[in-house]
Parts: sequence; C-alpha cells; structure tokens
Amino acid sequence: MNDDVVVKVENLKKYFPIKAGVLSKVVGNVKAVDGVSFEIKRGETLGLVGESGCGKSTTGRAILRLFEKTEGNVYFEGKDLFALNKKELRSMRPKMQMIFQDPYSSLNPRLSVGELVGEALLSHGLCSKEEVSEKVAQTLTRCGLAPYHMKRYPHEFSGGQRQRIGIARALILNPSFIVADEPVSALDVSIQSQVINLMMELQQEMGFSYLFISHDLSVVKHICHKVGVMYLGSLVELAPKDELYDNPLHPYTKALLSAVPVPDPTIKRDRIILKGDIPSPANPPSGCKFHTRCPYATERCAKENPEYRNVGNDHFVACHIV
Repeated sequence: MNDDVVVKVENLKKYFPIKAGVLSKVVGNVKAVDGVSFEIKRGETLGLVGESGCGKSTTGRAILRLFEKTEGNVYFEGKDLFALNKKELRSMRPKMQMIFQDPYSSLNPRLSVGELVGEALLSHGLCSKEEVSEKVAQTLTRCGLAPYHMKRYPHEFSGGQRQRIGIARALILNPSFIVADEPVSALDVSIQSQVINLMMELQQEMGFSYLFISHDLSVVKHICHKVGVMYLGSLVELAPKDELYDNPLHPYTKALLSAVPVPDPTIKRDRIILKGDIPSPANPPSGCKFHTRCPYATERCAKENPEYRNVGNDHFVACHIV
C-alpha cells in the first residue's frame, strides 16, 4: 500500500440482522453499508454526502471498528484493522479519533472539561498525571478556549464551545485520522464557519486526515479535497471536489447539487425534484438501487447493477448511462 495513504477501504459491508418470532430468528438484513471502497491520503479530507439513512455514519464507525464488519477490509497505515486483536487495536486507538455530531450528548455532564479532554491520555498511559493539566491547557488554547475552562462542566458552555471541547478531546492524542460525523450540523450558521475554519487550521498545522460526514454540500465544498456521494449504502460517485461540483455525472449527484442554495438571486438554477420515496435498506431494489427514482432509468438499470468505475481524472461513478 502507498505510504501516502492513511486509510484504505475495500468493499466494506455492514449488515444489521432483522430478527422476528419467539426464537428471534434472523429473517433479513438492513444493508446499512453495502460494498464501499475508497482511499484517504495523509493530510487529505474526504467528504461523504447523501440523504439521511444512506449509511454515512455507519461507514465512519465501521472504519474505526466501532462496528464489526460484515465483509470487506479496512487498512489503517498499512495494517488490516479487522485482523488486530484487542491489545493491538487498543494501541492503535489514539491514532484514530472521532468528533461526534451532537456536542450535548457526547460529553459526560459529570466530568469537568479537564477530565473529559485529559482522560484518554491517562487511559492510554501517554503521560503522567502531573503532565495532563499542562497538555489539556495547551490543547484547549489551540482549539479557541482558555485554560481556566478546565475546571468548568459541559452545561456551562454554548453549543459551539462544546464542539470545540469535542475537537480538543480528539486532538490531544495527536491522531493521524479523524472521523468527523456531521460536526457542525447542530450549530448555528455563524458558529459553523468558526468551527469549520478551526478544523482546517488544525489540519494544516498537524497534517492529519479527515473523513468528513455531512449532508450540507456547501460546507463540504469548503473543507474537503474529495467528495463521495452515497445512496442506500453504496457509493454512486467519488471525485476531487472541483471535478464533482463542476462536472457531476450521476443523476443523484446532480439532484443533490441542484438543491444547494446560490447566494446570487439573479442566478436561476433548475431544481431537480426526485420522485418517490427512498427504498428500504432492508429490501433495496434490484439492479441499480437508484433506478426507482431516476428520471433516466432504462430496463437495463432495473436488472443490472452498474459497475463502479474510473471514467478519468480520478472520477469514479456507478451508472449505466454515463
């Protein structure tokens, strides 16, 4: 594997069993993640976008092995994550961190900020108790907070400040990869830009990689280097940011981009309205999963699953009509 690649995902699948009856017999599976493949290079941000329930967050958690896989492989810095035993995985944990979506529920209200941010250092034995306070103070300052905030509790902070605490908690372990699961969706718009700019500054300073999960395409365009579009557990398109926004190929990507507000009122954009509801991931359509809502669908789309292929300029797409 290329030394420049931090995370490599190959055909990752995560199914959740559906159980019924007195004996809790498995009668089916919710195919939350269904054959996803991509790479993230050092210092790079990959954005994952798509409608709610498409499998973005499950993909992020499966990559960090917070969920066990159903199938496929995840390589982190050349090591097969799912082949590691508990001790080996624990030693890798500091390098892989997560920023959670909700800054309210992701912080323990019974712990002070100093304890919240510093407990991972002690848990992994990365420094002594005497050194923790100093490291926490440095990290909080780096994230736009003050050292005296260490003695306060989460309920004393605003939403934006809590998310900064969440970022500090991930950052203090000096990771090389961070999964950011919709880190600004619960924040006011004015605070969103501050947190996004902070995340970009920290990345430039420390050189780690992000998997940035979001449903806000304007935020993704600002922070990401590459963008992947998910639909019903599968990647339908993946390309460098400018290539994807300037030249979307998949009908689903075009529909998503048509919904992004344009700041200039004189520009009129043709809105693509998708018909029908999102199919159930427990019973996805045959062939191309998007064919039930696609305005260009043919008979082939209903029968044959399209190949996910490179069409040039590192632009991957899974569509028969492209």
